[in-house]
Amino acid sequence: MQGDESDNDNAKAAQDSAIDLDARRGMRARRDTDHRRNRSAVRADQDAVRESQSSLEKFLFAGPAANWPEAADKVSYLLRLFATTGEARDPRYRQLIDDALADLARLAAETKEPPR
Repeated sequence: MQGDESDNDNAKAAQDSAIDLDARRGMRARRDTDHRRNRSAVRADQDAVRESQSSLEKFLFAGPAANWPEAADKVSYLLRLFATTGEARDPRYRQLIDDALADLARLAAETKEPPR
């Protein structure tokens, strides 16, 4: 039991004497460290987005739409994918995409499934 107490004391001493390395770095080293940390966070976010997109695509590719709102969701997804391409930067296409997405959202909201 006494060995456990000395291990706890050593752990506490190590925590108390922790050195803040960032405070000892120069401005350039701090900036570089922050840059590396930010890049790591961005990569993690990008991985999460890719995973989310993959999950959504599995759902969308699972089969045909059962109703108009589901079909509108699939078309909206495709339009949003197209909107990220270089061809979609044309202001006319951007407006058409925005209008089509608004139409799909409005029509899907108006469509009610018949009672079962």
